[in-house]
Parts: sequence; C-alpha cells; structure tokens
Amino acid sequence: MLRLLSMIVAGLSTALNVACSESLSSPSGSRGQSRQSGFTPALTPQESGSRQRFFAVSSVNARVVWASADSGTFAVTTDGGAKWRSAVVPGARELQFRDVEGVSETVAYLLSAGEGANNRIYKTEDGGATWQLQFQAGNDPRFFYDCFDFWSPSRGITFADALDGRFPAIETTDGKTWRDMGDRLPSAQTGEGGFAASGTCITTESGTRAWIGTGAGPKARILATVDGGSTWTSYDVPILQGTPTSGVVSVDFRDSFHGILGGGDVAANDVAQNNVARSSDGGKTWIQATPTPFSGAVYGLSYVPGEDMTVVATGPGGAAWSRDEGKTWSQLRGISNYWAVGFATREAGWLVGQAGQILKIDFSREQRDENRAN
Repeated sequence: MLRLLSMIVAGLSTALNVACSESLSSPSGSRGQSRQSGFTPALTPQESGSRQRFFAVSSVNARVVWASADSGTFAVTTDGGAKWRSAVVPGARELQFRDVEGVSETVAYLLSAGEGANNRIYKTEDGGATWQLQFQAGNDPRFFYDCFDFWSPSRGITFADALDGRFPAIETTDGKTWRDMGDRLPSAQTGEGGFAASGTCITTESGTRAWIGTGAGPKARILATVDGGSTWTSYDVPILQGTPTSGVVSVDFRDSFHGILGGGDVAANDVAQNNVARSSDGGKTWIQATPTPFSGAVYGLSYVPGEDMTVVATGPGGAAWSRDEGKTWSQLRGISNYWAVGFATREAGWLVGQAGQILKIDFSREQRDENRAN
C-alpha cells in the first residue's frame, strides 16, 4: 500500500547517509563509472531558512524558484537563491507538501499528500503571502495524491494511487477548479500508484504529451498521452519492480521522443539496483540504462537544459550526472539525502532535500576539487 510506503519514505532520515562506493556491484554487471572527464559542475550550498525536509523543487527561471517541504512549509527565492524565504501555509502545518509548481514570482501551486482530506492543492497569487485551497480529497483514508505537472499556468494534471481498480486522477483547465479524469486512464493493477518522493512521477511536454510513472503493483509502467490527456496508453519498463515499495519514481523527457526514468526500491537505499531506463520513441519502449553509481533508488532526475543528453539523478544514497543519458555516470562526491532536482538553465539548477538542504548546481562552471558540500 502506498500509504504504508509514504510512512517508510517520510521516515527516512540522515541515518541514510550511505557511503556510496563505485566498487558496488550492479545486479546486471558493473555500475556506472566516472568516465566522462574530470569536469564536475559547480555546487553552491544555499540557506533555505528552514530545517524541514524538502521534497520538490520548481524552477520558473534562473531567478525564481519554489520548493515544497514537510510540516506545511514552502520556500521561494527571487534572486537565484542568494536569499530564500520560507514559511508555513496557514492551517497546513500537519501536511506534507510533496510537490510544487512555480508559475512566476507571485504565482505557485502546492500539492500535499497523505490520507483522505490531507490530500490538498493550494494556490498563491501574491508570492506566498496568502494561499487559496483549490482541492481537498474526501475522507476515505485510501486517497493518496502523489504528484502533479502543468502544460501551462492554468492547465495541469495530478496523479493518485489506485482506488477500487482506477486512478482518481484530477485535472484543471482554468487554474482554479479540479475535476476527475480517472476514467480516461488505464485500469489500475492491485496496489498500483505513484511515489510521492520528489514530485516528478509526472512530466508534461509540448502542450499535448505527458508521462506518468507507476509502481507498487505487480508491474511498473509508464502511462502516456499524446493528446493532452484525452486518451492514455500503458507501457512496461525494465527497472526494479514488483513489490509495494518499488517501481518508477521519477520521469523526464527532453523532447517528444527522448526520455529517462529513475526509481527502484525506495525502502532499500543501501542496495545496488537497476534504477534507470531510457526511451527514444516517446515512451513506448524502454531499455535499461547503467545503474547510478550511488546505491538505492533514484528519487528525482532531470535533464539539464542546453546540455542535450545530460541528466542529473538524486536520492537518499547520493547524486550523480550523466552526459549520455545514463550510459555512464559521474558521482557528485559527498552528496546524499537530496530528494529532488530541477533546472531553469544549464547555469541554474537546484537539488533539495533533508534538513532544509538546498544546493545550486551550475554546468557552465567547473569545480575540479572533490565536492564536499553537505
């Protein structure tokens, strides 16, 4: 059950600061080694103003970034992270904001995940000074909403765990009201759902395409649409799956055809895993990529804009980057317990995670000494 999984994931702490080693053996052979050159992107720790666990990050541009956290907390910067402002949404202190969508320095959405009525969507139009509750799930404790993504400031979709054989997913077309769209999605497998680890179990592209990664059921799948969500098709994926704590956790596409996904078993972060796959046909078929050099599951991954096939992946066990879409990897040394990563430009990306950690990552500058950011 994904509610049980949520408690497992939420309970992960700094005890999971795994000392990752490239000597770990992969379930399918050698793990991704650092064969990409001595280059290391520049990493700059930033002060979030909070000590809550950050789950998700949304970069509007190189200046404006929003992040969402535990205990009803959000954070926003309007100067590229030189200064962050964090606060608690009134009445939401008991909520876990597992996803965030930044639209501008004044407009953003927050998604909370939990049991029943603790699944909510809030929107601000004044930079976080006030928040409007737009959606609240019913009292059935089986409701659990995992992630959302938007094609435009007013058009987005939200994914939820299976309930009675269907996904109670919702959508908005006006940025104000949300309605059920679950009947359009494929039937759900027993126990199937998403992972609310980084807010990236959905990604949208080109105004009509979207991909949803699932797990926790007999098979992990990608659910894909090419017509703005009117119809969906499911496709199998070749990563670790088949248990209540394994499957696809994060998915991203750099165009309509080329994509990458990450995941694995989120309850086994000290174990080497087959945790990455890629597609070149819009998500119809997937091939297993080289596992990350850090152990455990991938919680979040993102393409780097302007860097073609460059990807950054992160999870409690560590973080790494690849210039060739997961064929080879370079580990970001000394980095662990960052749950999500997102980019505005190649110069401006952010990793967010445990204990209020925020780390800016810049692929336009080189950091040759061993990374020791915490």
